[in-house]
Amino acid sequence: MTELLQPDAAGIGRAADLLRAGRLVAFATETVYGLGADAGDVRAVAAIFSAKGRPRFNPLICHYPNAEAAFAHVEANAAAHRLAKAFWPGPLTLVLPRRVECPVALLTGAGLDTLAVRVPAQKDALTLLRAVGRAVAAPSANRSGEVSPTTSEHVLADLAGRIDAVLDSGPCPVGVESTVLDLSGEYPLLLRPGGISLEAIVGVVGRVERGLLPEAAQAARTLRSPGLMVSHYAPALPVRLDAREVGADEALLAFGAPPAGAGVVFQLSESADLAEAAAKLFAGLRALDEEGRRRGLCRIAAMTVPGEGLGLAINDRLQRAAAPRN
Repeated sequence: MTELLQPDAAGIGRAADLLRAGRLVAFATETVYGLGADAGDVRAVAAIFSAKGRPRFNPLICHYPNAEAAFAHVEANAAAHRLAKAFWPGPLTLVLPRRVECPVALLTGAGLDTLAVRVPAQKDALTLLRAVGRAVAAPSANRSGEVSPTTSEHVLADLAGRIDAVLDSGPCPVGVESTVLDLSGEYPLLLRPGGISLEAIVGVVGRVERGLLPEAAQAARTLRSPGLMVSHYAPALPVRLDAREVGADEALLAFGAPPAGAGVVFQLSESADLAEAAAKLFAGLRALDEEGRRRGLCRIAAMTVPGEGLGLAINDRLQRAAAPRN
C-alpha cells in the first residue's frame, strides 16, 4: 500500500526515513512530481526503473538541496557556476562529468561518465532533500513514456501499490520538466527544453547548440539525459498536432479561442499565456485522454502553441506525445 503523506514535519520526516531506508517516495517539485530514491543505493535506483517500467539506458536526474552539494559530485565549469547562480533553485538540470569519488550509483547515470544534477525550487522538496542528506534520484513519478504527473492524484493513478509513499504538496506550478543542458563538451548543448527558456540561458552563457536528435540518441542507446525518448509524455489516445479545425470524434487541447465542434475541450489558456499553458499541459492531456476514451472519441487534437519561451518546452512535449508509439 502506498502512503499519502502531508508536507508537515512528520510527513517530511517519514519520507526522508523511507528514502534513507532504500524505499521509493514520490514528491512534488516546481516542475512535476518526481519518483525519489537514494541515488547511491543501486537496489533503490533499480526499483525506480522497475516501478516505472523504464529502460535502464535512460539516465536519471539527481536532486540536491543546493549547488554546493550538487557540485561535490560533478566537475562544475565556469558556465555551470554562472547558470547555478542565475537559475538554482529552479527548473534547470546540468549534465556534467562525474567526479572520481562520486558516490552516486553508476546505474543512476545509466553507466555514463556524466551525471545530470539539479536543485529544485519547491520548498517541501528542498526541506526533504536537506533531511535525507544524500543525492536523491527522481525521474517523473509515472509509468515510463506516459503523461507526467503534476498532482499526487496523477501519481497514485499510475503507481499506487508500486511505490512506498507520496508526499502531497499540491499541484506543481511550472508543469513541464526542467530544461536539460549538457555542459560536458566544448559548447553548452540543449538536450531538453523545459521550465527555463532557451533565451534566458543564452543570456547567461551565450552560444548554446542543440543536442543529438531524440531519434538518433534513442537508436544508439546513448541518451545523455532523461526526457529524450522519441515517444514520451503520451496519453492512450493518439495526438494530432497543429489543429485548426476539430471533429466531433476528437477531444481538443485548446490554446486561445477554440474552433467549434470538439467532442470535449480542455483549455490550456484562454488568453494564450504560455506559463499558464505549461502549468496545465499534462493535466490537460490526462483529462482529455480519460474523458475522450470514456466517450469513445478517436484522438486528441492539439491547437498550435507558439515556439518561443516556454512554448519550446510545450511543443517538445506535444511532439513526443504525438510520436509513433514504441
